[in-house]
Amino acid sequence: MSAESPGLSDDRLHVWRTRFRDWRGTRPFWAGVLTLLGGIPIAYIPYHDLKLGQLTVRMSTTAGAGSLIIGVLLITLGLTMWYQAQVRVFAGVAAILLALVSLPVSNFGGFLVGFLLALFGGSLALAWVPDKKGPYGKNAEAGDPAGDPSGEPGGDPASEGQGPDAGPGPALPRQPGPAGDDAPAGDGGRPLAHLADGGGHRAE
Repeated sequence: MSAESPGLSDDRLHVWRTRFRDWRGTRPFWAGVLTLLGGIPIAYIPYHDLKLGQLTVRMSTTAGAGSLIIGVLLITLGLTMWYQAQVRVFAGVAAILLALVSLPVSNFGGFLVGFLLALFGGSLALAWVPDKKGPYGKNAEAGDPAGDPSGEPGGDPASEGQGPDAGPGPALPRQPGPAGDDAPAGDGGRPLAHLADGGGHRAE
């Protein structure tokens, strides 16, 4: 046995714990745990005989099959919360309804133990919200609207095509007017002074 064996085992344990923590953070883990544990007493207690010394207490009821079905469904919903987190809302609502049905069917929901576990598990599944960057977040379903990892907004469409080297637009050619002043070609070569008096000539 080499001296490096303990170090390798510690590294593997650290990697396993890191992966498990990442996997647990992307789904309603504790909601699935409570729902799964809630189905066990609901399905088991009606088929169990409690012995107190020489006294045997039979807990089976006429709805024993119903208790078994409710327990199996709760266990299935708990696993669904782990591996199909996108349907967590449906699984949470179904777990709460089954917990309520187990009260009259399965010995008060497994003596209230299974009822409370399933009720809290379904509530946690409804309250759990995935991370936006996780596999079940909004960005994973609809895509990141930013699109740029730097977070800078996109450029103005009106300013597209105008780079730092883009110069001013072409200037209108200018023609000399009658008084020697330069005027734009668009006004027929007339100076601006003639436009001020309505286009007429000033009398000398």
